[in-house]
Amino acid sequence: MGEHRFVLSARWQGGRNGEGEIAVGQLRTAVSAPAELDGPGVGTNPEEMLTGAAATCYLITLAAVLERRELPVTGISLVTEGVVNTEGGLRFERILHRPRIGLRAGATAEQVERARQAAERAEQACMISRAVRGNVEVLVEPEVAVDNA
Repeated sequence: MGEHRFVLSARWQGGRNGEGEIAVGQLRTAVSAPAELDGPGVGTNPEEMLTGAAATCYLITLAAVLERRELPVTGISLVTEGVVNTEGGLRFERILHRPRIGLRAGATAEQVERARQAAERAEQACMISRAVRGNVEVLVEPEVAVDNA
């Protein structure tokens, strides 16, 4: 498949608390420093974008891993938290994925365990997790639930 390029264009006005716009592929949005970090909070920001990139990559990778393992998945939901620490300088400290994997009624204990393992494997295989590894801690706290009959 070779090399693929994703080209982002951006405009910015003002200093640190200015505002801008970015466009890449289907994503077009306003950007600024987040209100949580004393910015104007207009549109999205790098902290949300990194959290979103990590979550999206993890979710797609998890779906692929579960599919390859031929598990009876009824649905996947995900809450991802990005943690930024401002003590001693701005640092993106941690990304925590909390996937919930639903399995069909009658799923075996072995299938539940394989789904939990898939959640961990997806984090190891995710391209964004690999890109930030060594700089940002990435954790997974999976929940696997078997649907009621």
